[in-house]
Amino acid sequence: MSKTFLVVAEARGGKLRQVSFEALRAAQLSAADGDTIAAVLIGGAGSKALAGELAAYGADTIYVVENNQLESYSSEAYLSALLAVTDTAQPGALYFGHTSAGRDLAPLAAAKLAAGQLSDVTAISRSGDSVQFTRPLYAGKAVEKKAFTDPDGTWVVTIRPNNIAVSEPDASRQAEVIDVAYPAPSLRSIIREVVKKTSGTIDLAEAKIVVSGGRGVRSADGFQPLEELAAVLGGAVGASRGACDAGYCEYAMQIGQTGKVVTPEIYIACGISGAIQHLAGMSSSRVIIAINKDAEAPIFKVADYGIVGDLFEVVPLLTEEFRQLLK
Repeated sequence: MSKTFLVVAEARGGKLRQVSFEALRAAQLSAADGDTIAAVLIGGAGSKALAGELAAYGADTIYVVENNQLESYSSEAYLSALLAVTDTAQPGALYFGHTSAGRDLAPLAAAKLAAGQLSDVTAISRSGDSVQFTRPLYAGKAVEKKAFTDPDGTWVVTIRPNNIAVSEPDASRQAEVIDVAYPAPSLRSIIREVVKKTSGTIDLAEAKIVVSGGRGVRSADGFQPLEELAAVLGGAVGASRGACDAGYCEYAMQIGQTGKVVTPEIYIACGISGAIQHLAGMSSSRVIIAINKDAEAPIFKVADYGIVGDLFEVVPLLTEEFRQLLK
């Protein structure tokens, strides 16, 4: 029996997040011949304009729920909109990005749909009727492969950003676009305004290059050379919990077990000792470069490349070299 894989697309600032395309690819890897790849856009007025991109990346059917109450993410509002779509689409699987919104909405949907859930999936493989999902355990020290015991039941899966390569978009692809009425539930809380504070324009969880600072930056001003390097490389700036606790930066920048988990292609750790809590959030990066004055710092044990030196001398030199190379 054919199955519908419904990808819950996520947009920010009027643009689809990269993890939405990765979730589409994850659904394709999970699907068998004859299965349908669908997507849902939930948001304010104008959300339908993003449907073309989802079609280009593989969506066959796109459900759109537009309403002014959906302009900003709200658990109650988005869950109500999503359930209106599932009533229409009757999906056998729902795929979310493992983002703050996805981590909040996925278990709510799983509970309402009496579905099984797997979170933080980094790889998917299908063999015959069996689909295996790979996810990290114990702060990345181990991985497990799991499958849903009931292949005909409903699945809920969240996909870790920057782990599943997207397919090449085909601008000529067309998809059926279906409008779904927003049920407008009685909300216990209503978002009146969202105040955003960010260190840059690139989302930290989806950045291909992350330059991160620890207590070694010594002050809030110590992040300036890191920001300059990130700007030259087109990357984002992160931080260890130690730097956040010291008041050098906002907690929104924290990477680690109690912060954000990132898997960039290049991770540059500046003045970070390498505490286990921090390693849990970045150890799966493709290439790790560590800069630290202490040659015995634990960060060097996981780094692919290490530079023993003062970050305030090394980082500006790297910035200038990259600036010349990338001209």
